[in-house]
Amino acid sequence: MLIKRPGDVRPSEITTEALYRGRREFIRAATMLGAMSGLAAAGLLRARPARAAARLPNVRKGAYTVEDASTPYAEVTTYNNFYEFGTDKDDPSARAGSLKTRPWTVRVEGEVRKPKTFDIDELLKLAPLEERVYRMRCVEGWSMVIPWVGYSLSELIKRVEPTGNAKFLEFTTLLDVAQMPGQRSPVLEWPYVEGLRLDEAMHPLALLAVGLYGEALPNQNGAPVRVVVPWKYGFKSAKSIVRVRFVERQPRTSWELAAPREYGFYSNVNPNVDHPRWSQARERRIGEFRKRDTLMFNGYADQVASLYAGMDLKKNY
Repeated sequence: MLIKRPGDVRPSEITTEALYRGRREFIRAATMLGAMSGLAAAGLLRARPARAAARLPNVRKGAYTVEDASTPYAEVTTYNNFYEFGTDKDDPSARAGSLKTRPWTVRVEGEVRKPKTFDIDELLKLAPLEERVYRMRCVEGWSMVIPWVGYSLSELIKRVEPTGNAKFLEFTTLLDVAQMPGQRSPVLEWPYVEGLRLDEAMHPLALLAVGLYGEALPNQNGAPVRVVVPWKYGFKSAKSIVRVRFVERQPRTSWELAAPREYGFYSNVNPNVDHPRWSQARERRIGEFRKRDTLMFNGYADQVASLYAGMDLKKNY
């Protein structure tokens, strides 16, 4: 190896201070970019979206609130499952601007005495709006804590007066390929359909949501109206609803039709029942590196376990 003494080094071979510092800054920036890319891939860093313009008026604090720290707005609105806009987590926030949420109606029909089509503004005034901070758990193993705005789904149910034949509710999402380009994909049968048993839908924790963080729902989070069922995996909380149908028989839901061994009708959060391809015993909250134990019924066992008394929860997954 040739070692040059100071007197042997020509001036043209000496790195200037400016170039030296420039290289240092380049290396530092590249290192930071790599770290940020890793965080983004892990769902720990998302682009900051524009806030919704519409602030919801007269929102009161609800009784059903957990003490966990809320997931930041930027994470809640950029890390989403909403296959109507694509299968990647950032597809909804990137593509949902095509969804037009006014005018919007929700048709409630089937086994009810008073079927009715509700305008979205009528739904906003159907009952006092309240903020409820709920834990939310995705079947893929990640979770969030979200301050939703809405009211108990039972408020809507009571107004249409279900008949004695009504045993289940079937929720249908908007079908419009122009507005929801992900519906061109055969990944699911469209429109998206989800369902609840009537007593589940009547439980006070089941929320008809019209907002989050005090604002109207962003399109990517299911605008303008969705359901939120916090003790079930997230896909049970149907988004951008245009129809609610009361039926006597258990409806066939989209994910059941797509993969019946993996996605059952009940889909209660249950650390003791694994997904066929991964464990459900642990979860990672968005924004955290560590994993935590998954709680039975997502931590709402005291409130909802009685709904399933005597049921085999491995069979009725």
